[in-house]
Amino acid sequence: MTARIDESRPFIPVRIAVLTISDTRTPKTDKSGPLLASMITEAGHAVAEHAVAPDDEKEIRKQVKKWIKAKDVDVVITTGGTGFTGRDVTPEAVRPLFDKEIEGFSVLFHMLSYQTVGTSTAQSRACGGLAKGTLIFSLPGSPGACKDAWEGILKFQLATATGPARSSRSCRASPRAKRRRRRRAEVFWGGFSATSGCDLSATSRLQIRNLYNRFLPPGPRISDPQQADDAG
Repeated sequence: MTARIDESRPFIPVRIAVLTISDTRTPKTDKSGPLLASMITEAGHAVAEHAVAPDDEKEIRKQVKKWIKAKDVDVVITTGGTGFTGRDVTPEAVRPLFDKEIEGFSVLFHMLSYQTVGTSTAQSRACGGLAKGTLIFSLPGSPGACKDAWEGILKFQLATATGPARSSRSCRASPRAKRRRRRRAEVFWGGFSATSGCDLSATSRLQIRNLYNRFLPPGPRISDPQQADDAG
């Protein structure tokens, strides 16, 4: 299965912050962070910042919260700390920040990862969510897992800016802030519209349909991803 980008839709680059989470890696020895940064820039986006944090719940949450508040960060990608050892606390650090969790991201990641590492993908707790208009994706620490997530999911979900998106922040925000936050959401949800023409399995289509219906405001619900293209 290969995802496709609708070339007729406008490309809008986003600003992505990358956080490597490890007790042992340093900026010099980190491999996954620089790999993500290179793939981000190759895709036409901008790396807003790249930092390294220890496997400490408070430190991770502090850095991610800083980027959520930052005006020059649209997306946060973390790598590392998603396993089951005592020091793997990334999901515990970021999930409390989510306004909405993107369950379908984890589902799609495990689908892709299974093709590479088989049932070992069950050892990963990769997750994604929306926090005050900022998209957050937490990936495993291996370069291979980061490549799978970027090339198989994020590269396409962050590639287009049209679709049935809705801002997640308060409608009392200033017009400029509302436009910026709406753009963040449109960039991600537009990706689902762009890839919905793929030959997806029934499970994948159900996950995408449920994601649309969860994030859309009250009103007609979408029964198939293709309807989202029509609505966009």
